[in-house]
Amino acid sequence: MMSVFVLALAAACSPPAGAGGAATATPGAEAAERRHPVSGLEVVDLAVVTGEGRHVFAVEVARTAQEQARGLMFRTELGPNEGMLFPRNPPDIASFWMKNTPLPLDIIFIGEDGRIINIAARTVPYSLDPVGAAGLTSAVLELRGGRAAELGIEPGDRVEW
Repeated sequence: MMSVFVLALAAACSPPAGAGGAATATPGAEAAERRHPVSGLEVVDLAVVTGEGRHVFAVEVARTAQEQARGLMFRTELGPNEGMLFPRNPPDIASFWMKNTPLPLDIIFIGEDGRIINIAARTVPYSLDPVGAAGLTSAVLELRGGRAAELGIEPGDRVEW
């Protein structure tokens, strides 16, 4: 009976699976992984480097098929320096739609070289029409509609995360 208690106590004190013990040992580890308050997704810094400068965004990362299928559906707010990143592994010819998405978005398709292939600007909320990449895509970035034009973001610009 005592061994069951000791095992239960050890399990309760262990970090959750996948948490990694090293993350809790370093100072400021809480800041190392940020989570979005609405989606619960990890938030990372991403930069788009244009001829005019470097534009930094805090983006939610939709890694799993389920997270990518939901995307920004049902969201009614997205700040000017916020977005969502959809890594594509393996790279493919990405295609998106705006089903259940009330916000117009700029959908930015990123090639395997980290450069923007094409941008579907100010997509139509709730549209079921597909919006596709013009080539093999390693990631897709969604920003608030019109933001790419405001910042001068265009095909050929480099995306870093």
